[in-house]
Amino acid sequence: MTAKFAFIDGKKDTYPIVRMCAWLGVSTSGYYEWKDRPPSPATQQRERLAAMITEIFQANHGTYGYRRIHAVLARSGEQVSDELVRELMRELDLVACQPRPRRPTTTDPDQAHRIPDLVERDFTAAEPGTKLVGDITYIPTGEGWVYLATVIDCYSKMVIGWSMADHYKTSLIAAALDSAAGTIDLRPGCVFHSDRGSNGGFNWSSQHLDYGGVDG
Repeated sequence: MTAKFAFIDGKKDTYPIVRMCAWLGVSTSGYYEWKDRPPSPATQQRERLAAMITEIFQANHGTYGYRRIHAVLARSGEQVSDELVRELMRELDLVACQPRPRRPTTTDPDQAHRIPDLVERDFTAAEPGTKLVGDITYIPTGEGWVYLATVIDCYSKMVIGWSMADHYKTSLIAAALDSAAGTIDLRPGCVFHSDRGSNGGFNWSSQHLDYGGVDG
């Protein structure tokens, strides 16, 4: 019955109350009695929580989801379940917007027109240790970015070297190549292909490796 009265109350500016009561099979006097009845304690509690949730959500620029809002409420002494917070946020149409972390880049657009590609999009090799490809993966953590450099042998398609650090300097890539050289024999004239980054001496799309140094 309460749901019918609530529906009528929500549509009272669109349709006559008497007609809606007749459509839904309820009495007009029953509707007005329901209308004049003070909200129940449970309803008042939900309304109070809804106001607090909205305030916390707006104060944090719409980035807090139900778990973080529940934590704020709990710290303030509110005895409320996280599921109720989630339900109220749905009713209030509050959807958290999580900003994506800014990803740093090693790409140098000014080099695109002058970088030779010794691989020429052919990522196969007739022998191991003759053609390698590598890249850097950016991993967001709670304390900042971590960078994973990997080296893959085009012959076996296996990762033969890797290195991880809190920076993406040349030493990160050199350490990954050290790891690769310790896994398989790198043949004379071995080509290392990576994205067109700007990490120190590794400024080329592809380059020959003279282990212990780099020949462009």
